[in-house]
Amino acid sequence: MTRLLLILICASAFAQTKEIVAIAHRGEHLHHPENTIAAFAAAVDAGADFFELDVRTTFDGKLVLMHDRNVDRMTGGKGNVASMTFEDLRKLEVGANLGPGFAGSRIPTFDEALAFARGKIGVYIDSKQISAADAVAAVRKHDMEDQVVVYGDPGYLKEVGMLSPRMRLMPEARNPVALRALLDTLSLKVAAFDASDFNDQTIAVARAAKVDIYVDRLGPADNPSGWQDAVDRGAAGIQTDHPAELVLYLKSRGYRR
Repeated sequence: MTRLLLILICASAFAQTKEIVAIAHRGEHLHHPENTIAAFAAAVDAGADFFELDVRTTFDGKLVLMHDRNVDRMTGGKGNVASMTFEDLRKLEVGANLGPGFAGSRIPTFDEALAFARGKIGVYIDSKQISAADAVAAVRKHDMEDQVVVYGDPGYLKEVGMLSPRMRLMPEARNPVALRALLDTLSLKVAAFDASDFNDQTIAVARAAKVDIYVDRLGPADNPSGWQDAVDRGAAGIQTDHPAELVLYLKSRGYRR
């Protein structure tokens, strides 16, 4: 075997091991209302591997999608999700600030989002206000325990893990000491990083434990140089506000097929 052929084979093998997951933050929300089926459909069209969503519980126990505690920013209404009934929430339109093309859009349920995603794309669940039992029951209903990652505080994630060992738990890494403690108490395959904890010391703990690093590249870092820096430092997944552009970039660099 010639030296050149050996180099090419090794390079090909390396590229295959560096498959990077693309995560659409709140769906493709720059051109669609965030946390809506339209945003999730656009994330699928962009080629993302996951869309991220935010789950809250209404006053009457329904699981709905809303990032903020209240509905003020995303709708024409006012009030906290936890204080409103599902019927009241469902009357509100979301995304009116994006123009008339989204008139009539409603706040989706968690169940509707999972039903849409099944067989199309993974779901990154940001658990804003939801019980572990409700989260597991909803995911299990759609037979998606292997297609989700669950973000939340350690106590909540421990409950989720006890109810469903198949679901991947994803706490915030925070710092080397905190991440080591999480490794001792949770069965971790992936950890979440953002600008505050994506540093060499905390990355080293995750890599030594063979835990996948899913990092937010939002704001100033959400561009090709920020994406490449994430990959170079060990990220296995990147959360972005620009899923179509990220997917194209990863393909161009051989990080995706």
